[in-house]
Amino acid sequence: MRSRTAIWFECKIAYEKTMEDGLQKKVTENYVVDALSFTEAEKRIMEEMSSYISGEFTIKDIKIAPYKEIFFSDEEMADRWYKAKLQFITLDEKTEKEKRSTVNYLVQAGTLKGAVGNIESVMGTTMIDYVIAAVNETALMDVFEYGVASKNDKPETEQ
Repeated sequence: MRSRTAIWFECKIAYEKTMEDGLQKKVTENYVVDALSFTEAEKRIMEEMSSYISGEFTIKDIKIAPYKEIFFSDEEMADRWYKAKLQFITLDEKTEKEKRSTVNYLVQAGTLKGAVGNIESVMGTTMIDYVIAAVNETALMDVFEYGVASKNDKPETEQ
């Protein structure tokens, strides 16, 4: 389990996918790349996807992802992405009241239980008091980290 802070961009891609029954179907899938700008994110997703999609594809949307960090997993079955909302608890020294600040993370895991375990594995090494407020599975297909090959070497969209 490792985590990485970067500027992450969510990219929505539309293309014709060959289904298991051999029919072509127009699909839209979401991916995440790290980049320094929207222009670089567009270039990166085009490069990444051109190796996996035969034929044309369209980039429908690129937006800055709402994740502070991504927790990557080396587990073989970790093929899903979960959005985790954590609340960090601090004590206001003047008022002596508990203050909570919310931060979103993206967590790679095979199951919801695995995602929670991965969060606890990373956060357990810190001294920060936190609460897991929510963990939800996303529709993300894959995350392309700069300079790192995909864990599976091919996303699920291979034709």
